Amino acid sequence: MTNTPGALLGPAEIRELAGRLGVRPTKQLGQNFVHDGGTVRKIVRAAGLRPGERVVEIGPGLGSLTLGLLEAGASVVAVEIDPVLAGQIAETVRVHAPEADFEVVPADALEVTALPGEPPTALVANLPYNVAVPVLLTFLQRFPTLERVLVMVQAEVADRLAAGPGSRTYGVPSVKAAWYAEARRSLNVSRHVFWPEPNVDSALVALERREPPATTATREQVFAVVDAAFAQRRKTLRAALSGTFGSGAAAEEALRAAGVDPGLRGERLDVADFARIAEQLPVTAGTVDA
Repeated sequence: MTNTPGALLGPAEIRELAGRLGVRPTKQLGQNFVHDGGTVRKIVRAAGLRPGERVVEIGPGLGSLTLGLLEAGASVVAVEIDPVLAGQIAETVRVHAPEADFEVVPADALEVTALPGEPPTALVANLPYNVAVPVLLTFLQRFPTLERVLVMVQAEVADRLAAGPGSRTYGVPSVKAAWYAEARRSLNVSRHVFWPEPNVDSALVALERREPPATTATREQVFAVVDAAFAQRRKTLRAALSGTFGSGAAAEEALRAAGVDPGLRGERLDVADFARIAEQLPVTAGTVDA
C-alpha cells in the first residue's frame, strides 16, 4: 500500500491490501470495493458536506470512500461488520490522513443503537446491496440528527427508494423512506469502478430529512398498514387490508373514514394516505417495525 498521505486508494492498492489481509470479498457481506478516485470524489461532492461535519459511514471496507470523506474535511465515524477490515481501516487512515478525525465501530450496522462522539448529521456510504434498505431505514429511525443521506445502492433499489405514487417501482421501501425524508435518485455509478465488479448497476440516492406526516398513528402502525397493502400488490386495498382490520367490510369502512377509495391499490397512495388509514386501526394493531 502506498504511504503517500492524502492519496486515495487505487486498484493496485486495493488488491495489494486485500491480498495482504487475506480478504476475499463475499456476496454474503455484499462487499464490492470502489477503486476509482474520481468516482469517490464525485460521491463526496454530491454529498455536499460542510467542513468538520460529523458523518457516519456504513461498511467502509478497505477505506476508499472513507479517505474521500476525510479529504473533504469531514469528521467520520465508520461502522464495519468485518473484524479484519475494522481492524485495518484505522491504520489505513493513519497512513493516508494522519490528522483526520476518525473513529471506527466494529459492529453490525443493524445492531448499532449509539455512536461515539458528536451525533452525525450526514450518512454517506456504499451500502452492502443485500441489506441496503433495512440499514438505511434503521439509521433514519435510530439517529434523528441525520439531516442528509447519500448512499450508493443497486440501481433498481435507488429507483424504488425515490419512486413516487403510481410508479411501477413504487412500493414498501418508497413509502417507508418517505416517512423520514424526501428521496431523489442521483448519479449513476459504473460497475467498472468496483472490485470485484458486480453484475448489477449502481446508483446514488439522496435523502433530505423532513418531518413525518402529522398523524395520531405511530410509525409502527403506519408501517404495518404499508406492509399489508403491498403484501399482494394486485389486490385492492379493501382486500389487502381485510386481515388487518378483521374483515373486508371493516377495511372498507376504515378506508372511507380515511378518505381513501377502497378500490385503489397501495401503489396509488402516498405516505400521508397510509397515515390516515393507520389512524383507523384498532388500538392493539400495528406492531410491525422497519
